[in-house]
Amino acid sequence: MKSRGLLVVLSGPAGSGKSTIADAFVKAAGDEVLKAITATTRRPRTGEVDGRDYYFITREKFEQGLRENRFIEHNEFNGNFYGTPRDMLEQSLSRGKVVILVIDVNGSAAIRNCFRNVVHIFVLPPTPAELCHRLRGRGTERVSEIEARLKIAEAEVARMEEYDHLVINDLLDGAVADLAAIVNVVRAHHIRGGECEAWRNNAYQDWHADRPDLKP
Repeated sequence: MKSRGLLVVLSGPAGSGKSTIADAFVKAAGDEVLKAITATTRRPRTGEVDGRDYYFITREKFEQGLRENRFIEHNEFNGNFYGTPRDMLEQSLSRGKVVILVIDVNGSAAIRNCFRNVVHIFVLPPTPAELCHRLRGRGTERVSEIEARLKIAEAEVARMEEYDHLVINDLLDGAVADLAAIVNVVRAHHIRGGECEAWRNNAYQDWHADRPDLKP
C-alpha cells in the first residue's frame, strides 16, 4: 500500500536561511525528497534561476492563475505576488514524496487548512542581531526595505507557537541535520492522510477472515 507523501512547511523571517536549509536538505536526501517551487511576480535577484528558485512570471499571468484557482495559497509583499502552484504540489504528494515547501506564516496557515499530512517547522537565526546582519549582508535591499523586513520578522516570530517544531539556524550543517531528524521521526511515527481509511477498507474490512478460533 503506497503512502501519500508528507508535506514539510518551512517558514521564518527573510534572512533566516530557510531556503538555504531546504536546498541543502533536498540535495542530501535523494529522489524521495523534493522542493516545491513557488511562483512570484518579482524580478530575479542575482544568481536566481527560473524554475529552480522560483517560477518568475508576470503579474498578468499570476492574476489569471488566481482566477482559475491554480494556487493553494498566495500573498502580496512589497508590490509583488507570491504563491504556491496547486497541480505540481498535489502530484508530488500523490506519488508518496516528501515535499519541502518554503513559505511565510500566512501561507503556512492557509496550507494548514488544505492538508492533513503536514509538519510545520519555523526557522530562526540564533539572535535578532544575527538576523539583521544577514539581511544587510545580502546587499540586495535598501536600509528602508531591511527595516520593513525586520518589522515583519517581529510579527512572524510572534506566531511561532503555531508551528510544530523550531530549527535554530546557527551553523548550516547543524540546521540541516535538525531538519532531517524531524522529517525522519515524523515519517516513522505519523499516520499520514488516507492510510487509516486504506487499512480499514482492505486489511480490516472483514473482521471474520483469518481470525483464530477463540473457543477454549
